[in-house]
Amino acid sequence: MNANTQAPAAASPAAPRGLADRLMNTADQCLLAPYALDSGTLGKVFGSILSHQVDYADLYFQYTRSEGWSLEEGMVKSGSFSIEQGVGVRAVTGEKTAFAYSDDISLPALEAAATATRAIARAGQQGTAPLVRIGAARELYAPKDPLLSLDEVRKVDLLERIERAARACDPRVIQVMASLAGQYEVVMIARHDGLQSADVRPLVRMSVQVIVEQDGRREQGSSGGGGRFDYSYFTDEVIGRYAKEAVDTALLNLDARPAPAGSMTVVLGPGWPGVLLHEAIGHGLEGDFNRKGTSAFTGRIGERVAAPGVTVVDDGTLPERRGSLNVDDEGNPTQRTVLIENGVLQGYIQDSLNARLMSMPVTGNGRRESFAHLPMPRMTNTYMLNGDKDPEEIIRSVKRGLYAVNFGGGQVDIVSGKFVFSASEAWLVEDGKLVHPVKGATLIGNGPDALTRVTMIGNDMKLDSGVGSCGKEGQSVPVGVGQPTLRIDGLTVGGTA
Repeated sequence: MNANTQAPAAASPAAPRGLADRLMNTADQCLLAPYALDSGTLGKVFGSILSHQVDYADLYFQYTRSEGWSLEEGMVKSGSFSIEQGVGVRAVTGEKTAFAYSDDISLPALEAAATATRAIARAGQQGTAPLVRIGAARELYAPKDPLLSLDEVRKVDLLERIERAARACDPRVIQVMASLAGQYEVVMIARHDGLQSADVRPLVRMSVQVIVEQDGRREQGSSGGGGRFDYSYFTDEVIGRYAKEAVDTALLNLDARPAPAGSMTVVLGPGWPGVLLHEAIGHGLEGDFNRKGTSAFTGRIGERVAAPGVTVVDDGTLPERRGSLNVDDEGNPTQRTVLIENGVLQGYIQDSLNARLMSMPVTGNGRRESFAHLPMPRMTNTYMLNGDKDPEEIIRSVKRGLYAVNFGGGQVDIVSGKFVFSASEAWLVEDGKLVHPVKGATLIGNGPDALTRVTMIGNDMKLDSGVGSCGKEGQSVPVGVGQPTLRIDGLTVGGTA
């Protein structure tokens, strides 16, 4: 998966009051009105929860309509469509959380869930819900329904067009697999403090994988992208770019030789290689791991944790990006949070629970997979800012090493920071030149240690093309990553040569 060439756009300012009202109206018509619910009935539910002393309580309503299409061997072989809706009810006292959820959005179901959450609360005086106030809204993406942007025939045609484009790239292409996915999500968050927020979240993604063959040897390559818009994004130009990227990667691997092994200088390409930053460092900066003392970054705010020049941010406010949200899943506006600045740790990614317990600001990073899951601090779009080096200068500076252009899978241990990542596209570098592509290369190291070994930072920061998903404690959410070209000295490379 190759990165696109766009740097982050400026964050959108808060949208006019009218947008918040329109989003709330959409959520009301989709999630409350069909079940004869309104602010008054929600107030009664909170009154029940607040009859015991709690530090925090919220209701999370969600409606999601999703579809997926896949093509293989020249034909669309499968399609899926699903609708999911429900509500999660949460009450928090100290470090204890009570949570109940139901796919039945009705007053009896809400009342039953509210009763269940009182189990952890301290007995107290009868509480009353405060007056409702509508949260501010951004307009990072249009509240479109991607599933309605094309009919079924044209969705199939999209997949057939990318298959034709891939096969037209080279006669050695023997198989093409492509997929198209879309999602329309409406969420509403009501909190015990009277805040109500809503969001309408579109999301689309296209992926293509090719297999090429030459002299009995087969290799594969993949590409794709997406974001918070509808299917009109996938023009012939975009489709052609995905196809060419996938085929070029596969053809390159036909000529790849076994990767060297040992400690060496590694240059990471811009864009998608930022997934290493996300996994090996980003998770360690999430508030829950640091509150529990299980992160390698615990208690290190204000300390140097990376080489000078390394600045890492998490930014949920980038327009139309896959990891962006107008509000997080607790109703808080997302924001641009500087995590590491010029090598010094500045703070952590926080949801409401961990921010309160750590006496730190909420950063708008409370995220959950669905109404059936508890929110936790999660990344949005996490990337490293530009340095001042020309990427070609970085390559020329390497006597012998590895240039990792793209990554496949990887693993990381949050406690120790140790990681293992496989490179899906890499080159041997000798005397400042790319000698030949290699395969079977894995990068092995420790995230916090690797940050201190960064010796050159490029001026070519890119974001990924919009395909990332992040898993944590069984929950998956869409995210974005990015970085400029980086030189890291003394990184362990596991190879086959």
